[in-house]
Amino acid sequence: MAAISLRHNPQVNNTNQQREIIAEEIQGLIRVHRDGRVERPPIVPSVSCTVPSERGVTAKDVMINKETNLWARVYMPISCHHSKLLLPLLVYFHGGGFCVGSAAWSCYHEFLTNLASKANCVILSVDYHLAPENRLPMAYDDGSNALMWVKREALNGFSVQKWWLSHCNMSSLFLAGDSAGANIAYNVATRMGSTSNTPLSLKGVILIQPFFGGEDITFSEKHSLQPPNSALTLSVSDTYWRLALPLGATLDHPYCNPLAHGTVKLRDLRLPSTMVCVSEMDILRDRNLEFSNALAKAGKRVETVVYKGVGHAFQVLHNYQLSHSRTQEMMSHVSNFLNK
Repeated sequence: MAAISLRHNPQVNNTNQQREIIAEEIQGLIRVHRDGRVERPPIVPSVSCTVPSERGVTAKDVMINKETNLWARVYMPISCHHSKLLLPLLVYFHGGGFCVGSAAWSCYHEFLTNLASKANCVILSVDYHLAPENRLPMAYDDGSNALMWVKREALNGFSVQKWWLSHCNMSSLFLAGDSAGANIAYNVATRMGSTSNTPLSLKGVILIQPFFGGEDITFSEKHSLQPPNSALTLSVSDTYWRLALPLGATLDHPYCNPLAHGTVKLRDLRLPSTMVCVSEMDILRDRNLEFSNALAKAGKRVETVVYKGVGHAFQVLHNYQLSHSRTQEMMSHVSNFLNK
């Protein structure tokens, strides 16, 4: 990973041509040129929505807004075709530091196929717009717009989305995501809390290794020894935030640090039950635990689960020996949370 700290040190290659000057780079993931061009090497393959029938899940891509090219991938257990039981609806946001990733990435397609099957829920995986071309709050806007689209389609008796919406319990809506996606889920949830969204009723939020930051470096950010295959280091985190936050913002901007002085008081937020999934070896461990504790102190219902021996994004990247067993644990915990 490129060693770029928040104390800015742009990466410049040897050519003198302006278009080849690299302003920011995370090796293998994203390269931002000074002239504004953005390159994202295909480090993870994108796959179609096809799912083998033996997996017990149907998947299909749906268009939310043609003008902005906002789309999502729906996962639905095949068993619900033969049952009148309505299933929870989980709206999911992928990770990638707000700058990389896709609902079509193979790792998310695999993870959410398994989750839909094991948790017996319908999943809408939103492919939101990426930074730096679309800085925050664009991703939050996409999340809110996706929910408003679900609401409109659910109220439309002739909707072409009826094939999956008719199997959803709209009073059992959950928002979820991992890393930057968890940050999006949290911010979309706080927006929902102050508006009327009938027939949607937000029942819970699932934050998997939520990507937050701050000017003050935590112990785990400073001292956690990360293996070479780690998905997140402090310098990579800093680079993502530089590319995603509004220009001129610091790491104590509320998008990055919801606990920073001067942000909205957590006690005043209308948040449903929240599950925070923390990885023991993640540099975000301490920040995630601090956030979870702050929610509890503010009187919110919080369930915190720590996964031992694994790091950031283990459930999609499988870059730890314990990844498989810990992923099964996570899916079990999520299933129990959805079906309480």
